Amino acid sequence: MKKVALAIAAHPDDIEFVMSGTLMLLRKAGFEIHYLNLSSGNLGSNSLPETEIKEIRVQEARSSALLMGAIWHPPFLNDLEIVYHVKYLRQLSAIIRSIEPSIVLTHSPQDYMEDHTCTSRLAVTAAFSRGMPNFETVPQKAFLDSPIALYHSQPHMNRDGLGELIKPKFGIDVSSMIEEKRKALSLHKSQKDWLDASQGLDAYLKTMEANLREVGELLGLDGFVEGWRPHSSIGFCEPDFKPLEKTLDSFLINRQ
Repeated sequence: MKKVALAIAAHPDDIEFVMSGTLMLLRKAGFEIHYLNLSSGNLGSNSLPETEIKEIRVQEARSSALLMGAIWHPPFLNDLEIVYHVKYLRQLSAIIRSIEPSIVLTHSPQDYMEDHTCTSRLAVTAAFSRGMPNFETVPQKAFLDSPIALYHSQPHMNRDGLGELIKPKFGIDVSSMIEEKRKALSLHKSQKDWLDASQGLDAYLKTMEANLREVGELLGLDGFVEGWRPHSSIGFCEPDFKPLEKTLDSFLINRQ
């Protein structure tokens, strides 16, 4: 098994909210970790022009990836333009074939906005296509003959687009990584400052921590927990291929 993990999210700061603790624990366990936001975050300001906020948010994401010890990959889409299209599948599949991950972390299939749900769909199909030699990628990359396990994070605020609570199949206790998560999320200063001004001091960080605590409560732990739902193994790996659960067994909550 290649010890490579790839986090695929929609926007700068999404990884930090729901995936970064697990990703950094994998790094500590000897994995090479990769960080990819599909969107540049170009609409993430009510005051700055698009070109300026786009540059700011890309730099914030790069700084966060560096702090986590992750390899950063540049976005190739913009906010509200993440749609399920073969053009984007070809680009994302090329990245997956280049990295050869055994673990892919991505968004929940049910979430509050389409950028998140479409990112999830693109990640699943791009991973599925890795072993199809007749599927052309852009740029062209050789197909992979290796297993891959996909895991879906919790949706924003732990609820789907209809406000229904989503319960994870298992959790990873990231209490030991909470300071690193706080630092990584704080590096997205353009977003933190806006929420602090509009919602109160440290609103950005408090929201992240409250979401993690709620997952902990759902799984019976008083702490900070990132929740996960494994994707079906069909077409991706053998049913007993569970690299995330096995690697982070000592941090696993509600084992199944």
